[in-house]
Amino acid sequence: MPDALAGERLDRLVAMLAGRSRSEAAGLVAAGAVRVGDQVVTAGKHKVVEGDVVEIELGEEPGPPVIADPAVQFTVLHEDGAVVVVDKPAGLVVHPGAGTVDGTLAHGLVARYPEIAGVGEADRPGIVHRLDRDTSGLLVVARTEAARRHLVRQLADRDVERTYLALVHGLPDADAGLVDAPVGRSARARTKMAVSNRGREARTRYEVVERFAEAGVSLLRCRLETGRTHQIRVHLTAIGHPVVADPTYGDGRAAGGAAVARLFLHAAQLAFDHPATGVRLAFEAPLPADLAEPLAALRSP
Repeated sequence: MPDALAGERLDRLVAMLAGRSRSEAAGLVAAGAVRVGDQVVTAGKHKVVEGDVVEIELGEEPGPPVIADPAVQFTVLHEDGAVVVVDKPAGLVVHPGAGTVDGTLAHGLVARYPEIAGVGEADRPGIVHRLDRDTSGLLVVARTEAARRHLVRQLADRDVERTYLALVHGLPDADAGLVDAPVGRSARARTKMAVSNRGREARTRYEVVERFAEAGVSLLRCRLETGRTHQIRVHLTAIGHPVVADPTYGDGRAAGGAAVARLFLHAAQLAFDHPATGVRLAFEAPLPADLAEPLAALRSP
């Protein structure tokens, strides 16, 4: 870091270096996308000193604004002036990106809550965290910029509880465990993620809910301590238990004795502090039929 910038706040510095607005820069810092030296720093007020090396993980460039699409279907479990909690169906992309330009959850959100169009980045309005296309379940959306910043900070501070149910191949030896391994872009296939020394810190706790010895699969409850892209899928594959019917990190196989038509991963529980009131909110979403029915088949005598 040159002497002329010594003493500058990290969020201001990121805005200058990345050509982003102050609010976007603050979001990058809070989300853990900025390193000072070898350490991730999530406090925008952090002051840099001469000699500091600052690395910024920008991700994709913002795209065009999202246009409202009332045809997009999704279930709302909670709404108030600050937040919306959605139970996302499998197959629905959260926001526009590579290969998907319309028909996303973001398009539906803007149709139902027009004010969200001015919250956060134009191509992902109100979005503070994501679920993969084929992952179903809970996510929280911000209706105001203040709520978005508050939720992003909670995510960075690991105050948001996100718990998933995953059916995996194999029978884990331990009843519970922690996968602590950095996740980054795969060097072999840039569209995939992988455990990598150059990746960002990633931690997934899991516990075995049920083992189905005859089918050779197990139901796990996984809790995210960080939220990297495809984190659960990458971590479970890394320990030898890929998610059932995962065509990207497993072999796409279904479970023996059960017809699983898609990735068996569901965001079942979500808890966070309300950004306006501070009250702790908790939500649960039951398994949808396309996962509940094959699980019931595994449990049948």
